Amino acid sequence: MPKKTLLYLGNMLSKSGSNVTSIETLGLFLTKESYSVIRSSSKKNQALRLFDMLSAILKYRHKVDVVLIDTYSTLGFWFAYSSARLCQILKIPYIPILRGGDLPERLKKSPELCQALFKNAKINIAPSAYLMHYFKKAGYSNLTYIPNTIEISNYQFKKRKHLSPKLLWVRAFVDIYNPLLALKVLEELLKTHPDAELSMVGPFKDETIDECRAYAEENKLPVTFTGGMPKEDWLAYAENFDIFINTTNVDNTPVSVIEAMALGLPVVSTNVGGLPFMLEHQTDALLVKPDSKEEMTSAIQSLLDSSELSQNITAAARAKVEKFDWEVVKHQWFEVLS
Repeated sequence: MPKKTLLYLGNMLSKSGSNVTSIETLGLFLTKESYSVIRSSSKKNQALRLFDMLSAILKYRHKVDVVLIDTYSTLGFWFAYSSARLCQILKIPYIPILRGGDLPERLKKSPELCQALFKNAKINIAPSAYLMHYFKKAGYSNLTYIPNTIEISNYQFKKRKHLSPKLLWVRAFVDIYNPLLALKVLEELLKTHPDAELSMVGPFKDETIDECRAYAEENKLPVTFTGGMPKEDWLAYAENFDIFINTTNVDNTPVSVIEAMALGLPVVSTNVGGLPFMLEHQTDALLVKPDSKEEMTSAIQSLLDSSELSQNITAAARAKVEKFDWEVVKHQWFEVLS
């Protein structure tokens, strides 16, 4: 018999070319643990997706024990807010899972809306110490920390003794993730490493892909734009690269960074949002200022110059993300859902 019936609301769009999100991974993990999980929505159109989510709440209101809501900070905030308000009207317990890297700013801009959403929740799940910090600072006490989770057995650690300047970037092409910085870093690195190359993996979400392609063509850069890839494909593809770069301007705790750490790729990331809460500079990653091609290039150079540094960082990173394994994290979910 299933333990409980859950309705999970989020963006289930990987079949439409988007990256896999938590609703698809966490939802599957919970299903394997004998929870009955109903998921919504896979509609690509935003209006239809919201309608689908609200319809699911109405349809299953007498069946579900609790509603899980992936909660983002921009347009996705309104999806979560609308869903939560309907749950309140129908007296269905709901749990926001805090995903948006800019949620601290949302707490400042929309305090009344945030209180209506978060204060009335059964509990709020913060997957980062970063969001725990800002939600506590805003006066919320009904929250708990449960990290983003992976199945560590699916990630083969590759020990890279000597790094080559082969860079991997994995993210959606969206302005807040600053993909153009990756190209500027490659351009800078080519001045001292003519064999440097870059692959950018991720779905094309806005005009930044056109900007990146134009910049790469104008400067004749050795870069590959693969588009979105199924997770198992990019994990295998990652074996061909030696350094993972994360160029974002806004972030929480990106799963792609966790996955890179699990695979043995040394991570060079901007120090924005939740990243300095998750990563320790020069211990399990290298952190640099946002939008600084000079700092990121210099950090990459330090990895290329010191195999000891890169091996120490990757060993510590793997040890850290092993604590995010589902077999470890699932007990926290059991407690919340009991």
